[in-house]
Amino acid sequence: MFLFLIGVCATPPSGSAQASDSAARTSQPEAGTADAWAPTHGVKSAEQIDKEWQDATAKFDGRRNALLKLADEQAHDGPYRPDWETLRNHPIPQWFKDAKFGIFIGWGVYAVPGAVNEWYPHNMYRPGDPAHDDFVQRFSGLESRGYKDFIPSFRAEKFDPQDWVRLFKQAGAKYVVPIAEHHDGFAMYDSDLSDWTVVKMGPHRDVLAELSAAIRGAGLHFGLSSHRAEHNYYYGEGRSIRSDVNDPKYASFYGPAHQWLNDPHFNQVNEWTYVSDAWLRDWLARSVELVEKYKPELMYFDGGNGQPAFRTSMTEFTAFYDNFAISHRIDGVITLKDYAMEWTAGARDFERSLRTDIDPRPWQTDTSISNLSWGYMEHDQFKTPEFLVHQLVDIVSKNGNLLLSIGPRADGTIPDEVRTILLDMGAWLNRNGDAIYGTEPWTVSGEGPTQVKTGFATDQEMKPYTPSDFRFTRKGENLYVISLACPADGTATVHALGLAGEVKGKVIRVVDLLGSSQKTDWLQTTDALSVKLPADADCKYGFALRVNFALPQQIQAQGITK
Repeated sequence: MFLFLIGVCATPPSGSAQASDSAARTSQPEAGTADAWAPTHGVKSAEQIDKEWQDATAKFDGRRNALLKLADEQAHDGPYRPDWETLRNHPIPQWFKDAKFGIFIGWGVYAVPGAVNEWYPHNMYRPGDPAHDDFVQRFSGLESRGYKDFIPSFRAEKFDPQDWVRLFKQAGAKYVVPIAEHHDGFAMYDSDLSDWTVVKMGPHRDVLAELSAAIRGAGLHFGLSSHRAEHNYYYGEGRSIRSDVNDPKYASFYGPAHQWLNDPHFNQVNEWTYVSDAWLRDWLARSVELVEKYKPELMYFDGGNGQPAFRTSMTEFTAFYDNFAISHRIDGVITLKDYAMEWTAGARDFERSLRTDIDPRPWQTDTSISNLSWGYMEHDQFKTPEFLVHQLVDIVSKNGNLLLSIGPRADGTIPDEVRTILLDMGAWLNRNGDAIYGTEPWTVSGEGPTQVKTGFATDQEMKPYTPSDFRFTRKGENLYVISLACPADGTATVHALGLAGEVKGKVIRVVDLLGSSQKTDWLQTTDALSVKLPADADCKYGFALRVNFALPQQIQAQGITK
């Protein structure tokens, strides 16, 4: 349990005063005065509450306008323009094609309560929700405090970016994507458009800049994630009850907090939630600020920016980023979710979902190392390293990347369970990485009886793989056969590599087991390739075979027969 001083309130400044997390305790309204925390749902119009947010952030208009001017200029200075005709078929960087495995960092103020999941800030304002019940039980309810009061306890006092990056490299990751701003609206970077930032409150340090330096210094690729679009409605539940969300004094943090409107025809996406022009301008300015300050090689956007109101802003940002990347010699890519953009404008991302087929265009699955949350939780439940290795193998065989989220604690430490899982994955990749990194899909992704499921949040519904399940990748003249379970008799039988299979009569010349120093015994027949694993075979989480085919002249010269 955290030692949490809930009575200390992170009250924003008025006028031009600096933000501070040492502000006075929030108090109840005096007798005879209006209750600023009273419910506003159905009392104030969307325009009224949006105006409160606009007024609260008006001090940043100058910087916001400057960033928007930069966006407009850069969006028209280069080969791309803010239209889909020029943005379509954007080339995917080679580094992204080759990387295959990345780490996503779900770190923010929500790590302080460390309960339920990373949507705690939203759900704590929903009576009856487990997050609300947890808040009432542990922190005495919402009568005089709210999510903002967790900020002073988010200190990151043990945060060591070099330690984090060493772990990521040992895990075998090739790119790292920290969250720059989650739905909660607390900027995990040095923003000039907010007082609610990691530099002005909490840790009082630019953790994103420190991470960027460590990641790039280790030779890894650096990306950023923005979840700002959904902040527009994220705290809307707080408007139906008495809470600090209703107080205009905190509007610069909680945002407009509009009502979240869902349409079941759009897979529960907030398709029709009110979005003002002012919000769109601020969203674009903040996105441009991230690129201008930190120059990421990858931009990941979560949900929200796929709703129709964002179409023009997304087009403007994409043209800006693509041209900015070219002018700054960045091999950049935007990952796309749902229907945020035309899919060939970037690399498509599937949240916690797999594919049944090979996509000729590189794509990405993002999922969490946890079964319960994308951030830190006490008493968490984790996926096994075997499960994650198998996901990675299946995804890579179909031309995709795996972006795996981890959740550090509020003090900046990574839980031991997470470290162990990552290191186990790294050990497997250290042995079998030649079958993963820099590979391309083969003519088929694999064979075997176990079928994957597709669709949002279906990745945990997978049944265990069998010794008959294999996945294929290729690199140069080599084909890789990756097993997903160990054969009890020590013999792997791969039907696609029989002379009558997918190899279409090609004769195999050599079969090696990655990570083994011993010769591999094998036999190619019409029906299958049978491989007897050597005595030193390490079958933990499966193994990888490297198969090389004989050229016609080699068949004749060496007397190789079918």
